[in-house]
Amino acid sequence: MSKVVRVYQHGGPEELRIEDMEVGEPGPGEVRLRVEAIGLNRAEAMFRAGHYPVRPKFPTLIGYEGVGVIEALGSGVQGFSPGERVCVLPNYRLGEYGLYGERAIVPAGSLLTPPPGLGVIEAASIWMQYFTALAIVEAGRVAMGDYVIIRAASSSVGIAAIQLANWAGAVPIAATRTSAKAAALKEQGAKHVIATDESDLVKETQRVTGGKGARVIFDPVQGPDVEKLAQAAAEEGIIIIYGGLSERATPYPHWPVALKGLSIRGWVASAIWSRPERFKYYRELILQGLASGHLEPVIAKTFPFAEIAAAHRYLESNQQVGKIVVTV
Repeated sequence: MSKVVRVYQHGGPEELRIEDMEVGEPGPGEVRLRVEAIGLNRAEAMFRAGHYPVRPKFPTLIGYEGVGVIEALGSGVQGFSPGERVCVLPNYRLGEYGLYGERAIVPAGSLLTPPPGLGVIEAASIWMQYFTALAIVEAGRVAMGDYVIIRAASSSVGIAAIQLANWAGAVPIAATRTSAKAAALKEQGAKHVIATDESDLVKETQRVTGGKGARVIFDPVQGPDVEKLAQAAAEEGIIIIYGGLSERATPYPHWPVALKGLSIRGWVASAIWSRPERFKYYRELILQGLASGHLEPVIAKTFPFAEIAAAHRYLESNQQVGKIVVTV
């Protein structure tokens, strides 16, 4: 028997129930892992709360990014061996499998060799954040001198986007609700910080860009503020929306889009990992960035597995700067 988290109904972090469960043997194309660390993602909190597009069949498993050691291989699995440490890429649907546990069955197609030089905690934190933040490169074509507004900048994806923007020679502008995290965001590489609850995003963007506006805007929030983002954008800029944290309707800002020739597009990390050639290229780019120091995972806080509900509360408190990791 192993300790495993299951969710029986939508609700708060208290719905993450740790139970004894027989994990069993892996089926064809699957492996069983002894889980060592779990990287938390906002999507998992939304899934638990009932605000995610995927509706689970209860009770459901949960969790899809982390690091573990292979214990057993299902039939047909090649290229991996028992005793090997692997990363789990979150490329399956939430609830299909579940990494919140001492042991877990996962598809072999989700396994990656951990990057050299990273410890278990750091290795559990990297793939979702960098593959998501690579939107500014793949979709935004960010280039030297571009101004890039990064909303929810203190999240793991936000910090990954700051690092990628700096690596490209662009100018990252961190957008955060209050100035409480301004110093921390500048330490993480933001060239400018705009506290959106304390100042006017459009006016501040115009000020720091010398009237040009931001050519790339990277936004996980959507909702009514997209109108302001369009006003803050540069001529022929792009607004990339990769989340729905506001849970409110998003108006189409016709006039700023039309007059500036803006593009608005959605993004999910599977836009990279679902396309083999694109995945291969960007996986190598991430490894190169980690090896050169241009990319560096930032861990906000770790929690033991027994406190996974507290880890979710911390995730939803928005206090963190970086990734939250649960150790098993």
